[in-house]
Amino acid sequence: MKPERGGRGGFVPTVGHEGHGPERGPSQLTLCPFPPPPCRALIPLFDSSTGLLLLTGKGENVLFCYEVQTGQPALTKVTQCLTEGRSLGVALVPRPALDVMACEVMRALQLSDSGAIVPISVLVPRKSTQEFHKDLFPDSAGSVPGASAQAWWAGDDGQVEKVSLHPAQRPNKLFISSCLPPYHPETPAPTGSPQAMDAGDRTEDPDANAGSSSLSSPSSSMASPPSSAAPSLSVSSSGFASSPSQRSLQSILGPSSSFRHLQGTVLHRSTHITNLRGLSLTTPGECDGFCANRLFVAAPLLSAGGQVAVWELSKPGRLADAAAMPTIQNGAPVSDLCWDPFDPRRLAIAGEDARIRLWRLGPEGLQETLLEPESVLRGHSEKVYSIRFHPLAADILASSSFDMSVRIWDLGNGKEAMKLDGHRDQIFSLAWSPDGRRLATVSKDGKVRVYDPRMGPEPLQEGPGPEGGRGARIVWVCGGNFLLVSGFDCRSERQLSLYGAESVSAGPLAVLGLDVAPSTLIPFYDPDTSLVFLTGKGDTRVFVYEIVPEAPFFLECNSFISNEPHKGLQFLPKTECDIREAEVARALRLRQGALEPLAFRVPRVKKDFFQDDLFPPTAISWEPALSAEAWLLGQDGQHRRLSLQPKGMVPVSEAPKEPPSRKYVPSSVYLEEKSDEQKKEELLNAMVAKLGNRDDPLPQDSFEGVDDEEWVRGAKAYRDSYHIRRDPHRLSSPTPFHLSGRKAPRGALGWPLLASQPLSFCLPRTNPGAIAFLLLPKQTHSHGADVHPAAPQTPFSLRASFWATTSRRRLPSGS
Repeated sequence: MKPERGGRGGFVPTVGHEGHGPERGPSQLTLCPFPPPPCRALIPLFDSSTGLLLLTGKGENVLFCYEVQTGQPALTKVTQCLTEGRSLGVALVPRPALDVMACEVMRALQLSDSGAIVPISVLVPRKSTQEFHKDLFPDSAGSVPGASAQAWWAGDDGQVEKVSLHPAQRPNKLFISSCLPPYHPETPAPTGSPQAMDAGDRTEDPDANAGSSSLSSPSSSMASPPSSAAPSLSVSSSGFASSPSQRSLQSILGPSSSFRHLQGTVLHRSTHITNLRGLSLTTPGECDGFCANRLFVAAPLLSAGGQVAVWELSKPGRLADAAAMPTIQNGAPVSDLCWDPFDPRRLAIAGEDARIRLWRLGPEGLQETLLEPESVLRGHSEKVYSIRFHPLAADILASSSFDMSVRIWDLGNGKEAMKLDGHRDQIFSLAWSPDGRRLATVSKDGKVRVYDPRMGPEPLQEGPGPEGGRGARIVWVCGGNFLLVSGFDCRSERQLSLYGAESVSAGPLAVLGLDVAPSTLIPFYDPDTSLVFLTGKGDTRVFVYEIVPEAPFFLECNSFISNEPHKGLQFLPKTECDIREAEVARALRLRQGALEPLAFRVPRVKKDFFQDDLFPPTAISWEPALSAEAWLLGQDGQHRRLSLQPKGMVPVSEAPKEPPSRKYVPSSVYLEEKSDEQKKEELLNAMVAKLGNRDDPLPQDSFEGVDDEEWVRGAKAYRDSYHIRRDPHRLSSPTPFHLSGRKAPRGALGWPLLASQPLSFCLPRTNPGAIAFLLLPKQTHSHGADVHPAAPQTPFSLRASFWATTSRRRLPSGS
């Protein structure tokens, strides 16, 4: 857009998309060549610091921007634009919340008829966005009042102190109204308690108190520990400080995830397993659809007898005909299946006949059809829905059944070790805590329960769960301090609920609504990055969120979207990731006829270094921390840790610090630009400096002089014989002229002017006001041929440079 204001270089209005975070940039608004006539009264929004006035009307989708001036004309139109929806209301954002480093001089929030709040920004294009532009952002009113209520009633007219908008010079002075009760951060209430929630509402944010306000939904706002609330907005989770412009955005839109630019990519076709036929599409909603470990993938087939196919990940490609493929004959329809995390060749399969069968593959994998299981677990009286291995202890398995019981099995002797009661309806899901001490369940009766199996069969805690009865999943997050439940609300909308592990009875700390779909979201949590991946059977999208232990709890990241639906998703151990490519997660995506590896990577510039902020030491989850007997006796263990740093790679935290390179010329260069007169003076001084001292004798002083009559006579002859004109294309000093003629001229001294040699002339000392000039012959004539001194009849032109002088000057030849 062309500039319409002098001094600002033009305005660019921008509008943000609905639901976009801070990492997503605004899109340019549509300009209106002809404003429609307003049908309602216009709402004026005036910024006294810049003199900009925004006008819009309720029910209108056009916004006008004017500059208000004290002189005439009082209103100068800056720009106007169309918005995507009609306005129900509009408000200005305080100036301290503007992104000053992006030259954002004004921002308005539009309440559209679609129920969304859309930010509209006015930007001034500048070449340099690395420096603060003082001319665009004068000091503005701060957030500390100029006088109290009592002082104003007494006649005090104190003004609000103005503060600088420079990110490095903003004051830290905060204002808390005396109407609010005092807040004492030294005695924080327990997380999740009502006292903590009330105190969290009064917690002061350094950036927010600088004049901005946090925009967060009531359902997702919750108290956080005071010691961690402040730095959460200024320092990213990767450990690197954010820029001032990022902190300005965070003060309005809240913190953002360091994984927000996560990219999901399907790997090359050579890594796929194709020609998968006869897959079962009728597995229960409590089943993930298939299971995988670092060696094998198992999936139920549609054929009778509960057959299960097993494929080796080390042998990708097109499979042979399904009729010749060996399978596992379970003997009953499969309801759930799970690999032993400490024995990659043992597979547990739950059947609809209320039995759990354990199968073991040979050293070379599944080479022949298996008919007899290694062992069978009997105890449930109804269909078994879910089975989960213990994360730390070997040979410990938990199962849930339609008989509304949870049973703990000792696989060493094939017997039931414990039974958990208290459920009044179908159990949707169960999950072990990371330390292996507790077990959480979510059931159809709308309850979330937490058990300590070694302490007794009754739940330790019981709280409200999802309202919908269509299905739910549960998983422990943030080191076992929180529980994440995915389910449905009363309107069949899929939602996420986050509970405090020690305060389940108090209800969810935060609830996040996603979309409306029939399938239950299956969560996959990565404890190293605190990322949770969510997708359902038949979905084409994988949601990704970073879970943080403080409000707003859910930080959205880029989702993976595919054109084709998938049957399920399974994640592999962290050791299967390509660390050198900043791959934080590797998954297997099961489609109708193929199994595709899916890589989730974080874009990084310095890939030559080990990204230690993305890859902390990971748990060796494929080795048991203790035996089943030790766990049953009350002992606890912990996994050893393994560094993922490849050999020869230096951590990025230890990389040499490179000074930031400027992409644009600083604005100070343009502000200190010299005038034309200064440039002329410098050019003349430089030319004189090359000549040496002005007091040195000139070469003409040693020549034999001429009298004044000969000077006058030669000048008249020269003037009558040639036409002198000014060159309009060369306006620099000295002023250029062109001298043209048909024959070789003779100078004022009677010397012939040769086209191949410039000559210097000097006027006598007796005429200090005369004009000195230097003739520079052009090297070509009008036809492009060289001018030769022996061809006096050749037409040519001479360029003469004239300027006034008050004393003799020696001029360099060719200048």
